[in-house]
Amino acid sequence: MALPVREQAIHWGIAMAVFLLAMWYLGDVLTPFVLGGAFAYILDPVADRLERLGLSRTLSVAAIGLVALMLFVLMALLVVPLMIQQAAQFVNTVPELFGQLRDWLATRFPDVMTEGSTIRTQLQTIGEALQSSGGKLLNSALSSALGVINILFLLFIVPVVTFYLLLDWDRMVAKVDDLLPRDHAPTIRLIASDIDATLSSFIRGQGLVMAIQGTFYAIGLMAVGLQFGLFVGALSGLISFIPYVGAIVGGSLAVGLALFQFWGDWWMVVAVAAIFFGGQFLEGNILTPKLVGDSVGLHPVWLILALSVFGTLFGFIGLLLAVPVSAALGVVARFFIAQYKHGLLYRGLERPSSGDDDGTGPGAVAIRPGRTGGDGQGAVPDPAGRRGAAGGESTSGAAGSESTSGAAGSGDT
Repeated sequence: MALPVREQAIHWGIAMAVFLLAMWYLGDVLTPFVLGGAFAYILDPVADRLERLGLSRTLSVAAIGLVALMLFVLMALLVVPLMIQQAAQFVNTVPELFGQLRDWLATRFPDVMTEGSTIRTQLQTIGEALQSSGGKLLNSALSSALGVINILFLLFIVPVVTFYLLLDWDRMVAKVDDLLPRDHAPTIRLIASDIDATLSSFIRGQGLVMAIQGTFYAIGLMAVGLQFGLFVGALSGLISFIPYVGAIVGGSLAVGLALFQFWGDWWMVVAVAAIFFGGQFLEGNILTPKLVGDSVGLHPVWLILALSVFGTLFGFIGLLLAVPVSAALGVVARFFIAQYKHGLLYRGLERPSSGDDDGTGPGAVAIRPGRTGGDGQGAVPDPAGRRGAAGGESTSGAAGSESTSGAAGSGDT
């Protein structure tokens, strides 16, 4: 016999409270394990593919680890230091850029850009504010990252956790499935499958699109010789999960920098703009249709809200968990909405639309569809709402709702 709903709510509420308290108090300790779990989840399809090609699970994981190690060393030695250097230089160059803009406006519009004018003062203030806030943001991001994911975690704990989780991933999933409450197992499997589909389409699909776009922008901007090209390209790819925002922000920033750097050489400015037009064409016509599909099931606004809330509450580990938790909440919300729309609270009693003498007029007693009279002609009133069930006949109010929602697992509750 299943536990009453009240007791089930208490048990699940206690589990949720323990989870939140663990994130709150043990966030720094759990960070490498959460990172390891995320990497294992992302790489599990690759390991499964290698197994289907004939490799053992151990060899598959070892091959993935070797490739990942090479990529990590390449990033640590070449890309990351250069990106940090360009970000710092960009922050320090912002006041100079605004000063050049102020001088250019003063030359073109001397009546507007007089000494002490509002526009002149505001441009100077904005440049100084961006330098100050940008420097603080960069320093806090670097210090936070070094404080949370220190060198020991990066070099030892995260790879080891990833290796063992990836090695035992399928067995762990089977063990978790075996521990599911039997009454709710079909429903939990259905919801977990939807969450996995949502996460897969976003992390493995949208994440790959972001990485390819960022790489494309960075290589293209560096190829034309734009200052801070790596930083601008990486930033554009990072925020490209928001439709059009990555291209607009990154393109405006890149074209603005190109105007200052290549003023008079308009073909170079056109080349910078063409890189972003090409990136948008690549993303809209090739990458997204092939890697993501029509919908990731995770709205950008919902994702931004989750990142903001979880990052504020739980710090860096909150940022790591924001995507899977927001995906899970979205799937659960859609599940309960579907259950609600199949229930009597939403549908109410079935009411016919029109009719006079056949008992279907505006003032007629509610009819239970599917129940017919003795001659099989037409429906008959069933005011009590129980005669169909007593006679062993199907009804659309209760039975129809149960048969519909049973496929979704509502009978497990």
